Amino acid sequence: MGSVALASGQDLLGQAVFSAPLRHSAELFPAIVGLLSRSGYRPPDLNQVHISIGPGSFTGLRIAVAAAKAMHLAGGVQIVAVGSLDAIAANVTDASPGSAFQDIGKESTARPRLAAVLDAKRGQFYTAVYEYQGRDQQAPPEEASAGPGYRIPAPAGGSWCKILPDCLLTAAELLDRFAAPEHPLLAAGDGLLYHQDRFQAEAVHILDPRHWSPRAESIHLLGGQKATAGRFSDPLTLVPFYLRGPDVTLRKTASS
Repeated sequence: MGSVALASGQDLLGQAVFSAPLRHSAELFPAIVGLLSRSGYRPPDLNQVHISIGPGSFTGLRIAVAAAKAMHLAGGVQIVAVGSLDAIAANVTDASPGSAFQDIGKESTARPRLAAVLDAKRGQFYTAVYEYQGRDQQAPPEEASAGPGYRIPAPAGGSWCKILPDCLLTAAELLDRFAAPEHPLLAAGDGLLYHQDRFQAEAVHILDPRHWSPRAESIHLLGGQKATAGRFSDPLTLVPFYLRGPDVTLRKTASS
């Protein structure tokens, strides 16, 4: 499910969610124009565009990158790229009584972990794993090769620290590696939509579907940090982060 948000600095002015899945090409620019109009702005007023770079839907990622490049060519807009799985992690900030995060905190003194999963087909999932770091806790060991360039907010003023960079895993591989009583595992992401049963395990807590989809407001939250640090993407070399190539079948031609 696609969405667009409009912000002025750190202030979110509005967000528009597309009417149905797979409506990116039809609704992206009308949603942008609508948000600008309702907020009293025009397209030339835009100076940055923050996009979800992947992994995820090949077509959706291509549309986002092409739109960002078009906006740069038309108005010199600067581009910020944010990881799609990081945006899912940024949805999980709820520490209210009765939330899954609170329930886990009562069961274990170990740091909870969060798995963001998107369906990659072929029985695999685009996956990243994050470990909770409290406000006053020391960060867990870094397994990722490089940080994403932003802090991913977590419940109770903490952060989600990436301990497994974006990769392809089966559900069984993910559970075997990260689902353990001493490290309760939260799970979120659209990959659960048709495959939730594959992630059922004693130490796994499936989060509410409202946490599953990357949202434009989360892209702004993370992208704004990169923009403040001057970490903009090169429009000429920017490509979607597919993580793996698409399925391509060549048509056989008759030989003479």
